[in-house]
Amino acid sequence: MNDDGQWILLFTCADRTGIVAAVTGEVAAADGFILDSQQYADLESGRFFMRLRFAVAGDPRGWLAPVAERFGFDWTLTPAAQRPRVLIACSTTSHCLNDLLHRWSMGALPIDPVAVVSNHEVLCGLAEWHGVPFHHLPVDAASRARQEADFLSLVERSGAELVVLARYMQVLTPRLVAALEGRCVNIHHSFLPSFKGARPYHQAHARGVKLIGATAHFVTTDLDEGPIIEQAAERVDHRATANDLVAIGRDIEAQVLARAVGWIAERRVLLNGQRTVVFR
Repeated sequence: MNDDGQWILLFTCADRTGIVAAVTGEVAAADGFILDSQQYADLESGRFFMRLRFAVAGDPRGWLAPVAERFGFDWTLTPAAQRPRVLIACSTTSHCLNDLLHRWSMGALPIDPVAVVSNHEVLCGLAEWHGVPFHHLPVDAASRARQEADFLSLVERSGAELVVLARYMQVLTPRLVAALEGRCVNIHHSFLPSFKGARPYHQAHARGVKLIGATAHFVTTDLDEGPIIEQAAERVDHRATANDLVAIGRDIEAQVLARAVGWIAERRVLLNGQRTVVFR
């Protein structure tokens, strides 16, 4: 079965009885076919989360809207074939950008890259080789406000639904973070909240760690402390130099970021306060 006529419903609401029955009942009444259903009730917060993929003739918005209003859904309903428009930001390190564009070009990452933005020109050739427009937005202390205004303007003009910081080595101002709330993802090259800031692998090496990892998280005004989407780790030992940790870490970063972006693209991620719900 192809994606034509398939939809993805993703929502959260206050938990109460009858939610699943109401939603699935409407799908059945419309002669729809449920392809995948996942739900989670957070007993601590009293929130309910659900992802439903279903096939049905016609547009289901009309008959789902009354259910959404009845239960107070915070919801999205998206054609399954619709890929999110993504803007990727980077600096001079290529591994995360290269991995995302390679997976996309192979059809393994369901996104539509609309632009690559960088404060350096180093990766222009990589973006253009993949046929993705490259935008050089240099920044320093004096030009930061203007550069971020240009950055945000590009997000809006490109129609980007998601901004991915693929080793974009700039701290976003609170104004830009607020404008991108809930739709900006960063890859951090360590386990948060450990080893934040600069040269985390060198910090880890100095502490003699036995596990190194990477964290993909939503960006908030708290530096490197946003809701975590995905993490991974690899074991190391006393023989590993700081440069060894950097090399191993790059592979982990690329994999973790790609998984996080892929799950968001497939409408599998919901915010739950300072945490996330990921329907894998």
